[in-house]
Amino acid sequence: MQKKHRKHAKLTLKNNGEFGPNELSFVGVKCSVISGMVAEISKRLADKYKTVYVDASHGKDNTAPVFDTYTFHASGDTHIATNLEMNKFNDRIHFAPYDLICVNGNHFPASKQIVFLDAEKENSIAKRIDQLGDIQFFIRVSAELEPFDCLIEKDANIRELPIYDITDVAAIANHIEKITHASVAGLDGLVLVGGKSTRMGTDKAQLEYYGVPQSDYAVQLIEAEGLQTYLSVRNNQNLDNPNTISDAFVGLGPFGAICSAFMKNPNRAYLVLATDLPYVNKELIQLLLSKRNPKKIATAIKGKEAKFMEPLITIWEPKSYPILLNYLSQGYSCPRKILINSDVEIVEVEDSLIRNVNTPDEFTQVKKEIGS
Repeated sequence: MQKKHRKHAKLTLKNNGEFGPNELSFVGVKCSVISGMVAEISKRLADKYKTVYVDASHGKDNTAPVFDTYTFHASGDTHIATNLEMNKFNDRIHFAPYDLICVNGNHFPASKQIVFLDAEKENSIAKRIDQLGDIQFFIRVSAELEPFDCLIEKDANIRELPIYDITDVAAIANHIEKITHASVAGLDGLVLVGGKSTRMGTDKAQLEYYGVPQSDYAVQLIEAEGLQTYLSVRNNQNLDNPNTISDAFVGLGPFGAICSAFMKNPNRAYLVLATDLPYVNKELIQLLLSKRNPKKIATAIKGKEAKFMEPLITIWEPKSYPILLNYLSQGYSCPRKILINSDVEIVEVEDSLIRNVNTPDEFTQVKKEIGS
């Protein structure tokens, strides 16, 4: 049998709905009620999650501008007027930084739904019944309302879903917080062993500070915290380890290693650790994990006396992947530059814990210090 020709590379797809991984449409009530509810929920979740609201313009006479306008304010408040049509592939890039995408379901579908029970809108729900494939819970606008017959006919198990009164905003926000927390990407480890170790003159990953190659020691540190851990390797680097990720971005060093991990699976976050940081220990790994903030693009370690973060002991969230590629398209391949210019959670530690070892003399000195 002739093997079918494949035109495109087989890549792992990002888990997305219409707009992003965690999207909730609000449907079954007036648009003003939906926008008001989203505003209240967003205020309650703002400290933990980055939220966006997707709605349709209700302006009957609106026309796209002839030229685009960006109005910036020092506070960060920015208004944009642009000729931009909806396109789900472009939209997903635009909404990639957000942990929760709230959608006006009266206008647009989303992969998960929250349905308002409003007697005046029962026919509207019936018209959209095919869009309601994953209802999370109900919100009733008046007491005693139960799921409509059209909903029960679609799925009898709908009766088991929670129903909140529209005034119980705290309970509604709490439920949405649980949904959003469940959507946070799982975390894997990525130990960088693909460097050429030019200054050291020998493979830094194979140097021993604690009786085993440093690459093995780094893997042990991360796996001790229950994380599946991969070795980032060069294409021509043969290691006796099935858990490797080969560089798909050749010649870009650690930047390429991080991008290659996301290329393998863009739905995971990665705790990246270099092998030239011999003072990184169990306590530091646990501290980094405890401070992980998925609202940011990364959670990074910084020495108290250092000016910038250390990108090679950092948790990189999936939302950083489009940003990495954005910088690459501009000709930059420095992970630290991205951390400096992005919304990052910074964890400060003693500078000695993230001391790099790059030369034979430094190795000899550190080996003595650790041995003593």
